[in-house]
Amino acid sequence: MKNDLILNLNKLHTTEMGVDRIKKNLNITVDDVVKWCYEKIKSNDAIIERKGKNWYVLIEHYKITINAHSYTIITAHVNK
Repeated sequence: MKNDLILNLNKLHTTEMGVDRIKKNLNITVDDVVKWCYEKIKSNDAIIERKGKNWYVLIEHYKITINAHSYTIITAHVNK
């Protein structure tokens, strides 16, 4: 079953502050944070759930938070 997040991955984006926050929180040095998140989200291993106004994607040891209306990547964290 496809959910709205998967169906709207082309709308995925973030802000400049979001790029900095995600890179810092995940300790990654990729050039394109949105593409990195996109690839993680579309993985068959991703667990995607919606709670209220946000989507939460659990993949590997990461948790990515995305606004359900604007498809803005808000933040991402390493699960401990």
